[in-house]
Amino acid sequence: MTENIIEVRDLVKHYPVTRGVVFKKTIGHVKAVDGVSFDLKAGETLGVVGESGCGKSTLARVLMNLEKPTGGQVLYKGQDISKLSGGALRRLRRQIQLVMQDPYTSLNPRMTVGDLIGEPFEIHPEVAPRGSRRTKVKELLDLVGLNPEHINRYPHQFSGGQRQRIGIARALALRPEVIVCDEPVSALDVSIQAQVMNLLEKLQGEFGLSYVFIAHDLSVVRHLSDRVAVMYLGKMVEIGTEDEIYERPTHPYTQALLSAVPVPDPTVRESKAIIRLQGDVPSPVSPPSGCRFRTRCWKAQDVCAQEVPLLQIRPGSDHPSACHFAEKREIVVTHDAA
Repeated sequence: MTENIIEVRDLVKHYPVTRGVVFKKTIGHVKAVDGVSFDLKAGETLGVVGESGCGKSTLARVLMNLEKPTGGQVLYKGQDISKLSGGALRRLRRQIQLVMQDPYTSLNPRMTVGDLIGEPFEIHPEVAPRGSRRTKVKELLDLVGLNPEHINRYPHQFSGGQRQRIGIARALALRPEVIVCDEPVSALDVSIQAQVMNLLEKLQGEFGLSYVFIAHDLSVVRHLSDRVAVMYLGKMVEIGTEDEIYERPTHPYTQALLSAVPVPDPTVRESKAIIRLQGDVPSPVSPPSGCRFRTRCWKAQDVCAQEVPLLQIRPGSDHPSACHFAEKREIVVTHDAA
């Protein structure tokens, strides 16, 4: 069995809601992430999907230790990263890197590509001695499919897909074991998305990387992921292998998401049943009691308001689901978009 490289246990991240200017008073909390648990194995890609505002990007920031958790743990090889500081935290940064969503605003427009990709070597000089840094930057540019001769260009001189490749090269500079990809292709054209995803897949095979791949495009996640986790309003509602989630979803929210995926075959499209959810997503400041999806769920009963459903394997299912009435449902979905 492959060992777990990251273990997340009951992770909570709440942001205070305050009132007043001089004398601030906390009147509530935004429950961005609320009791999330999962494992990431070495060499695995875990896809995380869900609507905007469900807590995906907050989860990414906590995994990177850019935000301290309100509760719970993020363990990297058994070590709680939230308790690290100083040199220990700096050493951790070498092992967990981030690829951001916007390939332009994540790059300093005043710095050349060579300086951007080489900046990690300034912080971690033990990785690359000063005399060899320019050579290593050129090697990274070549690795991600860019011309090494463009090392002195600025970000605005590249296309969106090329800028995202620069971001990937920067994340690879320190040879990390884990890369958190926070919607890395959502701002790109479909054809460029495929190129970047294929690049990520190639790099994973070459360096044995582990990915946490966050996206809202279900077909993109399916193309790259070994396992998929579905989030709704700060909680993980279902997790399983790519086939389990896409072919045999059991949570009503997952079923509704998959039913909305367009099908290119017009003959199949006409017979496909689309689940239309009623109402809006509740506020994370005051989420519903019990199951957070119950206010939009067609299966909701009294028990859904009284008990929080645990993320566990249900009778007749082969993977964990946080629903009292989880059951398999055949969904027609598109396959790999790339």
